[in-house]
Amino acid sequence: MPHVEPSVDRLSALLERFHVRAHLFHAGPLCGVSSFAAEPGRGFMHVLRRGEMVVTHRGSDKVQQKIEVREPTLLFYPRPLTHAFHNAPVDGADFVCATLDFQGGDCHPLVRSLPSLLVLPLRQVEGLEASLQLLFGETERVRCGQRILADRMFEIVLLQVLRWLLDHPQAGGINVGLIAGLCDPALARALTALHETPGASWSLEAMAQQAGTSRSAFAARFKRVVGQTPADYLADWRLSIAQSQLIQGHSVKFIADALGYANASALSRVFAQRLGLSPREWMQSRTR
Repeated sequence: MPHVEPSVDRLSALLERFHVRAHLFHAGPLCGVSSFAAEPGRGFMHVLRRGEMVVTHRGSDKVQQKIEVREPTLLFYPRPLTHAFHNAPVDGADFVCATLDFQGGDCHPLVRSLPSLLVLPLRQVEGLEASLQLLFGETERVRCGQRILADRMFEIVLLQVLRWLLDHPQAGGINVGLIAGLCDPALARALTALHETPGASWSLEAMAQQAGTSRSAFAARFKRVVGQTPADYLADWRLSIAQSQLIQGHSVKFIADALGYANASALSRVFAQRLGLSPREWMQSRTR
């Protein structure tokens, strides 16, 4: 995998626009069967430091899948997926769980670009040891601010996992999509620029200049690695921001101005073309 220069911060613009909030909800042993229900916009992160367990969930084909975990492991569910733990650790506070609330729910770019489940043995993920020591240290006894600090530590662990995925996409099962694009040195420069300034006047030539390639080479490379054309990706990125800002209560006119659309009607046409709904209809559909 080609190396992306360290001056390109591939994650900050994403996570500043689309926050992820972690909430610790369990530390200690889990006996018997523990089930975790799928909820829109909510993921899970579980960290097993010692012991063995079996995880079950139903795949996209509705067939139940079973995973045996026999070493310290992190299980990351970016998308809603009902799952259950069997024969979980029965002694010691060496098992912690947190929910992950993704701003924008299914519109969150990382949610769309990651697999439903990542199973990562801790020995594979460099740099996690110090953060996990602090995380488990906070869960072993009650102290002032414990829950808040544990939540923030989980968010740090998530960020470290995402960094690791950017360096090891194939090991994480990522072959195409946003994460794959951010792993490509040339595409990473263009994608980061789009993420940082979505309201700029982005032509194909301007994107290609960011990548340092010709327009034709950039377009072909982008489509092959990211899985869609640069124009479609930009439209979807702007649409994701618009959806997130609508949820936050901003007006269509405010959002259109911020994202470089000529007027509110132009943004409404994008909603109609890509979602089949106006912004108002889309908001109403979320409450049904």
